[in-house]
Amino acid sequence: MNNDYDILVIGSGIGGLYFALQAARFGKVAVVTKKSRWEAATNLAQGGIASVMSGMDSFESHVQDTLDAGDGLCKKEIVEKVVKSGPECVNRLYKLGVQFSENEGSFDLGREGGHSKNRVVHAADFTGRAIEQALVKATREHENIDIFEHHYAIDLITQHHLFREKTVEAPTCFGAYVFDLEKSLVETFRAKVTLLATGGGGRIYIHNTNPDIATADGVAMSYLAGARIGNLEFVQFHPTALYNPRETSFLISEAVRGEGGKLILQSGEEFMKKYHPRAELAPRDVVARAIDAELKRTGDQYVCLDITHLGRPFLEKRFPTIYARCLKEGIDIATTPIPVVPAAHYFCGGVVTDEFGRTDIKNLYACGEVAMTGMHGANRLASNSLLEAVAFAEFAAENLNLEFSAVEPPPEIPVWDDSGVFDQEEWVIISHDRTTLQHLMWDYVGIVRSDNRLMKAEERSNIMLRDIFHFYRKNPVRTEVIELRNMAIAARLLIECAKRRTESRGLHYNIDYPEKNDQYFLKDTIIRRGEI
Repeated sequence: MNNDYDILVIGSGIGGLYFALQAARFGKVAVVTKKSRWEAATNLAQGGIASVMSGMDSFESHVQDTLDAGDGLCKKEIVEKVVKSGPECVNRLYKLGVQFSENEGSFDLGREGGHSKNRVVHAADFTGRAIEQALVKATREHENIDIFEHHYAIDLITQHHLFREKTVEAPTCFGAYVFDLEKSLVETFRAKVTLLATGGGGRIYIHNTNPDIATADGVAMSYLAGARIGNLEFVQFHPTALYNPRETSFLISEAVRGEGGKLILQSGEEFMKKYHPRAELAPRDVVARAIDAELKRTGDQYVCLDITHLGRPFLEKRFPTIYARCLKEGIDIATTPIPVVPAAHYFCGGVVTDEFGRTDIKNLYACGEVAMTGMHGANRLASNSLLEAVAFAEFAAENLNLEFSAVEPPPEIPVWDDSGVFDQEEWVIISHDRTTLQHLMWDYVGIVRSDNRLMKAEERSNIMLRDIFHFYRKNPVRTEVIELRNMAIAARLLIECAKRRTESRGLHYNIDYPEKNDQYFLKDTIIRRGEI
């Protein structure tokens, strides 16, 4: 089945939906999303969107805070461009109906780790959900946008699919092969322009704060299609996920520490001041490693985040989602410290783009967590992620305004070829390999790394990747197999990036190279197809 559109958007988070709204003036837009339109990392974002909205703040201060967090690898011109677009991005979201929290007629501005000023625009502690609701409503009502839920992108379509060439020197994207989960049918979505907004890959780790859909799909598809992938070694581990070994981790927002929350051991002892002058407001990588070190030293399973001194009325108003979720787990945060552990949270690397979100593949754009734009460098500043996603969706749409009329229609695309496949009925292999991969990445490529751990991870992931591809080629399309393929590819790319960076910088910490080495590593780690 063929679906012809002017623009294809893969993913329904803040970047994808915002871009769809901006791009719909150029033609018919299809948004394909593997679950429902609500299930995106955006929906889980609690903190907010960082932007200079006060006379007490400045673009220069926001830029400098971002550069400091990025530990030498941010592209300053990109940071400046994104930061200066912040107020307009916030105001456009507000006009779309996002109900940001206010204080005496102005936006209420919070502060999070790494920020020198209060600049986090938020909707209580459910900012992501508020933004997602407004964007979903706007896209649903737009006559030029069709949303395809429960549709899973399998492969980006390039000349490789037309001519069966193994490699393509200058690939062009003509859309994607997409699996309709409800019909169990692979459909062809042709488009003049495609935007990836598929999010990150936190699910490659057993402990993570990500939704089920975060399986690195965009990174894997782009790598297979010939795009450069960069800086995957920089995985942000959120320092404070609710400790609950029975269920998926629940994020305890950075804003909790920004409002005065204190990290303490189970004994009641504070410990962050010995790791960083800013204590609880240190960058996330510092806080995560500090907690990891204390857990290893004490043998405890968790530390505690104490906000009892802030009082119940404030906590119920400022953090209603966190308050309710913890209460559901039997924790009254007004009287009891919250048990927390670090968890994989955000990929600072991804598909390499230019200042307009264009990838190496012609007519393929990327924005949000799937992309490596140069904004985050070696470590993302808190609440810069939503800002970057909206800003680059805007930049991409602006570029379309200049280039779209010259883009040629895609050629005829062959139907999906599933000849030679058969159902082996050994699907237990998939669930086993997925869990094995997640534990492998957590144990060997987690918060603290070493050459020996990375070597073992490489050896085992190579075997796993070989077996997964064999299974993938011989069996019918199923989402579990595609997700595992994508997770395994992203994991192997991440391991390779970590191996190449023989220093410690930002979110990448290797005990065999505990210092930074600006002479050799003040640069991005870039991988092209065929290098692993």
